[in-house]
Amino acid sequence: MNASLYADRHYTLGAIDRRIYGSFIEHLGRAVYGGIYDPASLRSTSSGFRTDVLDLVKQIGVPVVRYPGGNFVSGYRWEDGVGPRDLRPTRLEQAWFCTENNHVGINEFVDWAKLAETEIIMAVNLGTRGAEEARALVEYCNHPSGSYYSDLRVSHGYKNPHGIKYWCLGNEMDGPWQIGHKTAEEYGRLACETAKLMKWVDPSIELVACGSSTFDMPSFGYWESTVLEHTYEQVDYISLHMYRGLSTWNNFAASARWMDTFIKSVAATCDHVKSRKKSRHTVNLSFDEWNVWYQGDWAQELETRWQTAPHLLEQIYTMEDAVVFGSMLITLLNNADRVKIACLAQLVNVIAPIMVDENGSAWFQTIFYPYLHASQYGKGEVIKMIRHAPMFASDQCEGCYLESTLTYDEATGTATLLAVNLSQDEAMGLNCDLRGLGEVQCIEHTVLNHSDRKAQNGSANPHNVQPRQITPPVADDGMLDVTLLPLSWNMLRFVVS
Repeated sequence: MNASLYADRHYTLGAIDRRIYGSFIEHLGRAVYGGIYDPASLRSTSSGFRTDVLDLVKQIGVPVVRYPGGNFVSGYRWEDGVGPRDLRPTRLEQAWFCTENNHVGINEFVDWAKLAETEIIMAVNLGTRGAEEARALVEYCNHPSGSYYSDLRVSHGYKNPHGIKYWCLGNEMDGPWQIGHKTAEEYGRLACETAKLMKWVDPSIELVACGSSTFDMPSFGYWESTVLEHTYEQVDYISLHMYRGLSTWNNFAASARWMDTFIKSVAATCDHVKSRKKSRHTVNLSFDEWNVWYQGDWAQELETRWQTAPHLLEQIYTMEDAVVFGSMLITLLNNADRVKIACLAQLVNVIAPIMVDENGSAWFQTIFYPYLHASQYGKGEVIKMIRHAPMFASDQCEGCYLESTLTYDEATGTATLLAVNLSQDEAMGLNCDLRGLGEVQCIEHTVLNHSDRKAQNGSANPHNVQPRQITPPVADDGMLDVTLLPLSWNMLRFVVS
């Protein structure tokens, strides 16, 4: 199997916003309690935050983390999670049917985010609550002092405002499963009025309106256009969510192309509303939930009703999951002109790259590595490429065996090619014409693959699937040939002069 690509650094798709490598932590399962926070662990700080998890989050370089949900936020009273812990109420949490003790709330998460060297994307409850409660939360978090809610924060030991810049106006409000589910008209009006009040408190904040929960929703398209009719001038982004499951291999392997179609459809809808309103404002995209997710024993999980921090949605990822995951990450980069925020859902324990043993250490799953490589080296601008590669059929769209992106960082004079071969059994010979970049030298070829496509990592064998460096190909006047092994994630780094 052969493929080719051509690139010229004068033709770019867009600058990479670092927030595209964001993630997500929800009060769900062991994401918070037993994940980022475990005061009983010897590996935790005096404040209860696990240092091994913090080290891995900082190793990735996660720029933003969405919090506290997710479905959880649509029934959440933020006031429950502030003030003295012994006065905080315990609630029956009805998104995931667990018991929430509220030991971690906004202030604790702000403390964790500072330790993790990340920023917060705060979601507000537009399910059971509304504009006034969201406005009050902005006042609590961002107003210096001299008002009821800002002085309440000060009384809780936080003299300086948190300065949270990014805010989500609810979560998946188009979904019948959502607490406080609304029609597009109902949500659009509420989101508009909520946005006005929030920005009147702090005009510097940026807001994300709820888009469709999935590309497959019956209301897709109509939902976006209706919501934006109400909110276009008040919001800065509209959200997209996508989880991909393993039905047939071809459908799974075509995830990147289906994701790309979703992105371009939403961007087109945004631009249609912009044109109709004759607006100078551009609404960009926040892909603030995405991942591979298909494992889960729902019957067993129902048995955990009203437990505190039970084991929920702890999917163990395979080698083939990592490759499809990588192809989706590549797609986000190839739409960097419109996707400015993206949040891998989630970060710890719950469908996550980082796992935590209750009595042991943190370890990382197969999907950790593409996330790490892209975040560390996918910087600067995305270069537009002309690609030719074999295609395959799926039920939803035509897939391609090669998914790839090329980034160029002028500040360091380096380029990074991220590529996956989605063929399960055939290597791919890839001819790269990089003469348009200048003089190039390949300094690294890192590959992630395994002889068993179902291979996993685990607490007993955390390094079963891990990347390795192989001999980098030699560039001859900007031309080079590289072999992509079957079902592999590849990172090639170049010095450009």
